[in-house]
Amino acid sequence: MYETIFEKILTKVQKPARYIGNEFNSVHKEFTGKEMTFAFCFPDVYEVGMSHLGMKILYHMLNEREDTICERVYAPWVDMEEEMRKAGMPLLSLESHRPIKDFDMVGFTLQYEMSYTNIINMLDLAGIPLCTKDRRLDSPFVCAGGPCAYNGEPIADMIDFFILGEGEEVNNEIMDAYKEWKGTSEDRNTFLEKIAEIEGVYVPSFYDVEYNEDNTVKGITPNRPCAKAKIKKRIIKNLDDCFIPEKLIVPFMDIVHNRIMLEIFRGCIRGCRFCQAGYLYRPVRERSVDRLTKVAENAIKNTGYEEMSLSSLSTSDYTCLKDLTDKLLEFTEERKISLSLPSLRVDNFSMELMERTQKVKKSGLTFAPEAGTQRLRDVINKNVLEEDLLRTAKIAFDGGYNRIKLYFMIGLPTETDEDVLGIAHLAEKVLNVFYDIPKEERKGRGVNITVSTSSFVPKPFTPFQWEPQNSIEELVRKQKMLKDAIKSRNITYNWHQSTVSFLEAVFAKGDRRLGKVLISAVKNGCRFDGWDEHFNYEGWMKAFEENGVNPDFYCYRKIDHSEVLPWEHVDVGVTKNFLMKEHDKAYAETTTPSCRDNCAGCGAACFGGGVCFE
Repeated sequence: MYETIFEKILTKVQKPARYIGNEFNSVHKEFTGKEMTFAFCFPDVYEVGMSHLGMKILYHMLNEREDTICERVYAPWVDMEEEMRKAGMPLLSLESHRPIKDFDMVGFTLQYEMSYTNIINMLDLAGIPLCTKDRRLDSPFVCAGGPCAYNGEPIADMIDFFILGEGEEVNNEIMDAYKEWKGTSEDRNTFLEKIAEIEGVYVPSFYDVEYNEDNTVKGITPNRPCAKAKIKKRIIKNLDDCFIPEKLIVPFMDIVHNRIMLEIFRGCIRGCRFCQAGYLYRPVRERSVDRLTKVAENAIKNTGYEEMSLSSLSTSDYTCLKDLTDKLLEFTEERKISLSLPSLRVDNFSMELMERTQKVKKSGLTFAPEAGTQRLRDVINKNVLEEDLLRTAKIAFDGGYNRIKLYFMIGLPTETDEDVLGIAHLAEKVLNVFYDIPKEERKGRGVNITVSTSSFVPKPFTPFQWEPQNSIEELVRKQKMLKDAIKSRNITYNWHQSTVSFLEAVFAKGDRRLGKVLISAVKNGCRFDGWDEHFNYEGWMKAFEENGVNPDFYCYRKIDHSEVLPWEHVDVGVTKNFLMKEHDKAYAETTTPSCRDNCAGCGAACFGGGVCFE
């Protein structure tokens, strides 16, 4: 129906390869009207969405079902959107170029709070009513999952149901329930009531939220029997038994992570107090070396990729890393396939590990000390010493590396100016490690240390969820102070916009009253908020003003432990009592050992039906 219009539009936009589909290993099925149809949406541009491992897994998993068609949808870039609106063409799927409003389900993955306006804009482009209350029987069900779904309250009015936790099992259970409901004369709520009983499914319309006079949450109450008082996330207990795609889609254009991503384990043993992922993905579960080796070999055969990356929150914490890299190198080295190990820690980096990663291709190294002083690293439970970083830098420089990237945060709880200046001092110490190498051994090599700072954003389900964020002005002051403190031309300093971090905090800790702000922001032209060239701070401030909502309320208050949080009705396994204890320990500047050294009793092991480490 839209083929002619679509072809004409492609000649007018940049990067038409974003929209044409038909990539190698993409799945194309015949529409007969009998199957269930799922439009899997990533609320960002193709290059970003195609790099996301979770979407690759669920896309291929759903298409393994004979009764289901799953097709991809990405946010059209601004030039494409303009041409689509001019031509009256709705948002189409990538595989069949069908309007996504004609699919049974439209699912979004929520990786970043600043993609919320893209979700609303994509629904609007698709011709799907923005709010659940306005959808008819023939409207698709709109669902969402991913890390931001654990507090999806700011977009609760737009989402029919959230999927909390890992999707490999629960998505199949939802499709089975939909298959039973489809074709009946029952209303939409009947289907939602049925899936609300599935562990990991949250239907926000089945809960009423009350507020106190001071705008804090008074209570979150189920409004029908099928709605549980606490929604428990789903986890996969045995990762070897769950679906892993071995035929990855190979794009026609370059994307952010254009390589095989081999997920080696889920969870994290470290417990950094600012890191949401480290708590959400507990308990720690590892895949076996044999399973990973088989998947890796098949993925290489099926894609032709020349680079493979091991994926996890902390790759060097995988207990069988040496055995795995040995087995992988048996066939990757021979075929000139480079093997990269991101997410390495400075406290367990070795010359042997470095030599393994550079057998085929040498790239830069990235480490995340997070804070410039030991005091603040103890506050955030980073459990990394300055000597660890300097030892690692020496190993890298001795091994021929001349570029190191260091990631830090500013605005962390209890941070002082001394802590901020400590970032500059630490970078200089790393630089001096290079210059301590005798000139004849440097062989004329130059050196560059890149220091990047992001602004601390307090996130739900972390020990710092009760913390306020630094003001925009304070973050800018600290950025300028750090920039002025860095004197060497061999140190490059990059930083993130503090206004973006402010809005990220608002929506990370927000509640349902922000939904109307999001709709207004889209009307004001806000979209692609994570892209500097499109971030529209004025449009956002206007949206808050139009709806009588003060954004400062959500991120500039220190919250009491007794306050009801907007995400109080969600159970991620890590107990609130544990998070409160960790919050108190942060102010005492007391660290907690890694899970492997000593179980701190966070609750995740019992939640998962067993112990983390046997």
